[in-house]
Amino acid sequence: MSDSARDLFRHTLATLVYRGSKTLRDAPDDFASADVAGATRTPLTVLSHIGDLLDWAHSMASGERKWNEAKPQSWAAESERFYAAAKKLDDLLASDAALDCNLTNLFQGPIADALTHVGQLAMMRRMAGSPISAENYFKADIAAGRVGPDQVPPKRVL
Repeated sequence: MSDSARDLFRHTLATLVYRGSKTLRDAPDDFASADVAGATRTPLTVLSHIGDLLDWAHSMASGERKWNEAKPQSWAAESERFYAAAKKLDDLLASDAALDCNLTNLFQGPIADALTHVGQLAMMRRMAGSPISAENYFKADIAAGRVGPDQVPPKRVL
């Protein structure tokens, strides 16, 4: 596998975290348990599922291939888990370790699913009366390896 494919995958992961951070930051206290238009999952269970997906991605890339559906904790705990799982996966991708799965499959499975759920959280925030700000993501300062809660503020909010 080429270094450029790994680099692009790391940038994709950083993009997931950048966009996910917007849905987590400054969420109202009652958002985690909000019943948004009769959705089958609360925002908290969606966030927990994203953590499950990132854990699963790491397990497949490292050769463990283990799915675990964690019991959702608090919003703060699941937010921390989101960042920790992203960092763990990014650390593996940044290393020289061989990956035990194809990056294409890793993208089309857990990462694409996680991106979908980040969009779901953004939509739930809007429906719950606490929308995230729109921005020009093309100009966003997103960098491979930046997968923690401290993200660069938007360059241009729309």
